[in-house]
Amino acid sequence: MSNAFRANELIHDWNALKAPKKPKKIELNDETLRDGLQSPSITDPPIEQKIKALHLMAELGVAAANIGMPTGPRSKQDAIALAREIARHKLNIRPNCAARTAIPDVTAVIEVSQAAGISVEASTFLGSSGIRKLAEGWDLDVMRKHTETAVKLAVQNKLPVMFVTEDTTRAHPQTLKKLYRTALDCGAYRITLADTVGHATPLGVKNLIRFVKTEVVKGYENVQIDWHGHNDRGLALANSLAAFEAGAHCVHGTILGIGERVGNTALDQLLVNLKLLDWIDNDLRKLPEYVELVAKYCNGPLPFNYPVMGRDAFRTSTGVHAAAIVKAKQKGDDFLANRIYSGVPSDLFGRNQEIEIGPASGHHNVEFWLHSRGIKPTPQMIEAILQRAKQSRTVLSEEELQRVVEMK
Repeated sequence: MSNAFRANELIHDWNALKAPKKPKKIELNDETLRDGLQSPSITDPPIEQKIKALHLMAELGVAAANIGMPTGPRSKQDAIALAREIARHKLNIRPNCAARTAIPDVTAVIEVSQAAGISVEASTFLGSSGIRKLAEGWDLDVMRKHTETAVKLAVQNKLPVMFVTEDTTRAHPQTLKKLYRTALDCGAYRITLADTVGHATPLGVKNLIRFVKTEVVKGYENVQIDWHGHNDRGLALANSLAAFEAGAHCVHGTILGIGERVGNTALDQLLVNLKLLDWIDNDLRKLPEYVELVAKYCNGPLPFNYPVMGRDAFRTSTGVHAAAIVKAKQKGDDFLANRIYSGVPSDLFGRNQEIEIGPASGHHNVEFWLHSRGIKPTPQMIEAILQRAKQSRTVLSEEELQRVVEMK
């Protein structure tokens, strides 16, 4: 019996009723090494760790990676090293670099591409909302001129161009239409809709993408639409899924959601949900390694209750929960054990179910703990451990449990 058949037999999935169709195209652009590093609380990691991250992206099936904004000596050096690594190992990743719609920024991307000997996409960006125009003192003619100059320079130097409007989700439709069409007319092949300040809701995302598809890119061939979201309202993941549903071809994100202010779409959570929706079939067992790298070397926040990758995601000390997991394991049924008290199968994402012993534990917790360490349980030993656990305010540590065992 296949796992898919068992899942359908054992689990009635209300999520599948009137579920959206699988998008025709799904790509991910990893912004961890650019937008992710802009957080004031994040550490820019050594190039060795950036290279390791790049290889993990490739193993996880990420299509594109922003390798930096090469406007300073170190950022430029790192971008060249990453681009060379992609070329040397023929990694299946499309590199891009961020650049303002300014000649020095675009020139820096051209130099990265030439130094590495591979094509590097110029991700040229420009603020588009009325509030930004007022603050900068821009008018639409000036904005279109900046766009035209930057895109033409990149195209003349044989770089693919992604044109990004910052603050798209608060911009006037006609402003967006004129800016995007200027970029497309100058040779951009990809446009990015950016929720720069995390303003959008899922409905807003769908409305915006619908407008872009019908009013902006209609008549242009093979234009790719990207979505770049921030998490200020806590909606970045939902918005990213809505973007795919609405027809976006590529969604941007960062591992652990690191980035400006409260951060970007959490790329790890997006990968998990795309896998569970059966929209991708990527092997994600290396995802914990990538998350741990960002947590360690970038000072990325990884709370104990963080979805799927947090310490407690597949960890329980509750007697009822542990009993169900143990009974499944006693049947030799890992499929059942990984789903009986978890909406996310741990094995798909390189994790395991863990059973601890604490104040809410029962004898199944203790027996499992003892068996997993090759210790033959006795009634006296089980009772002693449970008594110790009931007196504790927290889960018992390995050392505490070993001391109780030694006493029995």
